[in-house]
Amino acid sequence: MLSSSSMTMQDQVNATPTPHKRLPWNKGKLTRAKPPLRPKHVWSIRTKLQIEGRARDLAMFNLAIDSKLRGCDVVAIRVEDVAAGGYTADRATVRQKKTGRPVRFELSEQTRQAVDDYLKSANKTAGEFLFTGRRGPNRNMTTRQYARLVSQWIGSAGLDPGCSGRIHCDERKLP
Repeated sequence: MLSSSSMTMQDQVNATPTPHKRLPWNKGKLTRAKPPLRPKHVWSIRTKLQIEGRARDLAMFNLAIDSKLRGCDVVAIRVEDVAAGGYTADRATVRQKKTGRPVRFELSEQTRQAVDDYLKSANKTAGEFLFTGRRGPNRNMTTRQYARLVSQWIGSAGLDPGCSGRIHCDERKLP
């Protein structure tokens, strides 16, 4: 019998390694697309933001719902994209970063009112980003900061922030 110190190369190859018990990074996590928000959740979030007087968040949430844009495109919206003449337009066009294609969308009355209120309270003028973050007045909000806000909104509606989060509604028209 060979001792462990005198094992041949072939013996080492044939030896069965002990399996490592590593868990996959996505075990127990939702790996498919996140489900969109339901109308009752959208209304719940809107109501909470209105009651709390969060004008910026309400305008951002409503724009995200109406436009169905990705987060990186929502935070890159400029004042003139939605309010060229000082008041919010009925329709807006934004060029998507990912595809480079322009997306035209209609703004609901509720969204127009929320954006107008936010523009007045924040003294926004043409040429500025609509939603600025902590990096300064001439820089747009980061997508990470936007994602944190989305998680807060979803959590305030009583949903699990990790299991839902597509900020658009699963119905074409909200009541």
